[in-house]
Amino acid sequence: MSKRKLSRQQRWRIEKIQAERAQRAEKRGQQDTDKLDAGEYGAEQPGRVTAHFGRTLDVRPEGDDAPVRCHLRANLEGLVTGDRVIWRAGQDGSGVVVARGERESVLERPDARGQLKPVAANIDQILIVFAVEPEPHANLIDRYLVAAEATGIAPVLVLNKADLLPDSGGDLRALLERYAALGYPVVTTSTAHDGGLDALYRRLAGRTSAFVGQSGVGKSSLIDRLLPDEALRIGALSEDSRKGRHTTTTARLYAFAPRANDTGSEPGELIDSPGIREFGLTHLDEQQVTEGFIEFRDYLGRCRFRDCRHRREPGCALLAAVDNGNIHADRFTSYRRIVDSLEER
Repeated sequence: MSKRKLSRQQRWRIEKIQAERAQRAEKRGQQDTDKLDAGEYGAEQPGRVTAHFGRTLDVRPEGDDAPVRCHLRANLEGLVTGDRVIWRAGQDGSGVVVARGERESVLERPDARGQLKPVAANIDQILIVFAVEPEPHANLIDRYLVAAEATGIAPVLVLNKADLLPDSGGDLRALLERYAALGYPVVTTSTAHDGGLDALYRRLAGRTSAFVGQSGVGKSSLIDRLLPDEALRIGALSEDSRKGRHTTTTARLYAFAPRANDTGSEPGELIDSPGIREFGLTHLDEQQVTEGFIEFRDYLGRCRFRDCRHRREPGCALLAAVDNGNIHADRFTSYRRIVDSLEER
C-alpha cells in the first residue's frame, strides 16, 4: 500500500506542532537548569529508574521503597527502566535527574521500523515466560533465546500454568528437557496451588530479572503473586482466540522482598515489560542468529568452505552434526526458518 501524500498545509501543521513540542521541552529543561543553579534542588543522590513516561520518570532513592516523580535535564536522553541515575530532590516533592550511571547490560528490541529501542537496563537475567496455554511454539522460544544471546544477558525459560500439563508431560515436557540439555535453566510455575512458585522464588533471589513473553502467558499474574502489595491489571485470556490481551503499557521495576519463611533468601528486583506476541530479530544478521544457537558454536568455522551458508553445501559441519544427532533436527529447522525470515525483510 502506497503512503498517503500530505498536502503542503498538512506538512506545515505537523512541522509547527513538532517545533512547539521541542520548544516546550527545551523550556522545561531550562527551567530545571535555572532551579538547579538557584539552589532549589537538594544534594545529588543515587537512585534507580522504576518506570519511564517520556520526559518524566519514577526514581527510587537508594535505601527507600517510595519512588519520586522526576524530570529530565534537557541534555539527558534515552533513559530506561532499570537505569542507575543521579538525581536531586525538589522542594515540591518532585525531583530532577542530572546524570545516568554506566550500564552493566541493556535489553533492546527493534521497533516497527526495525530500529533498536532499549527496554530495560542493568538486568542479570531474562525470564522468557511461556505457558501451556496459549500453546507455545519452539520457533518463538528460539527467537527469544537468540535475542537474549545477542544481548549477552543470561536467559531462563519459565513455563507457567504447569498444572495444565498432562500427567505424562507430553510434547511440551520433552521440549523443556531438550532446552535443559543445552544448559538453559528451566523453571516450571503455577499459581493454582501452594508451592507452585517456590522454584521461581529461588531463581529470582539476589538478581534483577526482566520478564518477557507473549501476551496471555501470565507474566503479570506471576508478578501479582510474587508482589501481592502491587496493584497490577491482569488481562483475561480471550475465549475466542485463546491469545492474550495487552495489559502492561510501560516497563516497570519492582522491589522483590525475601519471603519470611525462607531463611537466607535474598531480595531481588523484577522488571515487567510490555507483552509482545513475536520477538523481532530484524536487527540481527545471519551470523548473529547462527551464533545465537549455542549448540552450533563447537562446529562453526569447521565447514569445508569458509562462506558456507549451512544449506546443502558439501562438507558443512552443522549438517553433519544434525545427521549424527549432535544437533537436534527440530532446532536446525527452527534456525533455518529464522534465517529465511531475515531474507524476507
